Amino acid sequence: MTKFMKAAMASSVLVASVMGAHAANAATASADAKANILQQVTVTSDGSDLDFGTIVSGASAGTVAVNAAGAVNCTASVLCSGTTTAAGFNVSGTSGATVDVSTDATVTLTGPSDTMSASLTPSATSIVLDGTDAFSVGGTLSVAANQADGAYVGSFNVTVSYQ
Repeated sequence: MTKFMKAAMASSVLVASVMGAHAANAATASADAKANILQQVTVTSDGSDLDFGTIVSGASAGTVAVNAAGAVNCTASVLCSGTTTAAGFNVSGTSGATVDVSTDATVTLTGPSDTMSASLTPSATSIVLDGTDAFSVGGTLSVAANQADGAYVGSFNVTVSYQ
């Protein structure tokens, strides 16, 4: 055997042993792939609107507050009568999941020649869904001194989203 052939053979043995050593040091691991699917969350009105009732404005500004249960509280400068209600909403989604509840901060009520503003307050800011899920929204209406008479209407949004 020639020196060149011996060197080539030794080189091949060395390469084969290095490759074999590399393969012997390889390792394999596995992991699971997971997904948790939630039913799409929905919110719908239960048909009851936020109703501040009938109000007689006075010589000075006042407020009419309807809480999330529908009870009313009027300042002395306004006279309140009639039926008041909080706005009601139903929520559906995956049972056991938690949803966040948010509302517009205010709603503007527009009348024939004027506007009024009400701050809004939901009865809950989060709900753990269990199949009978509902919340309501009350608010505090600011009534100007000698507020123009007429019917005032406005709309607001509520949002529910999974945490």
